[in-house]
Amino acid sequence: MRGTPWTRRRGFRSPIGAVATLVAIALLAVVAAQFWPPPAALSGQARAVDGDTLRIGDSRVRLVGLDAVELDQNCRDASGAEWPCGREARSFLDRLIEKTTTTCATDGHDRYRRVLARCRAAGGDLGEQLVRAGWAVAELEYGLALAEARLNGRGIWAGRFDDPADWRRSHGADDDDFWSWLMGLFGR
Repeated sequence: MRGTPWTRRRGFRSPIGAVATLVAIALLAVVAAQFWPPPAALSGQARAVDGDTLRIGDSRVRLVGLDAVELDQNCRDASGAEWPCGREARSFLDRLIEKTTTTCATDGHDRYRRVLARCRAAGGDLGEQLVRAGWAVAELEYGLALAEARLNGRGIWAGRFDDPADWRRSHGADDDDFWSWLMGLFGR
């Protein structure tokens, strides 16, 4: 029986093309590792600057995956009374890191020249602990901790607050000139 013009015979294909492709990918990975080494670790005694920023030695470290209320930000409790939630967030972070070594896996710099990192102290992820205690809004990675804090009315979720990004915009804290923004892109 002859094949029709619409059928195609499949024969044995040589694995040489697949092997060559895998070798090329492996070589590219080795070269990329030389140009983009894994993030450096930063470790030491830390102190809280605000609810989501630490200082370890000369480095300012911004925790990624969350946005804590700003240091000068106030929130309202369930009865409508104002309270200094930004200062409370910093105090909570200070308690997490006091008398222990903080270790951070760095991931670049932000436009304010802070090191972006995920940090741990006393065996726990600082970002997760901040979000779970209700001191920050968070991205999807901390979604379960955020849901738990909201459900239980912890920290800022016990009343009303402005989203930290909105609060910064309304208080002029997000204004930055072009050159600072550009230098931040290059980690300077």
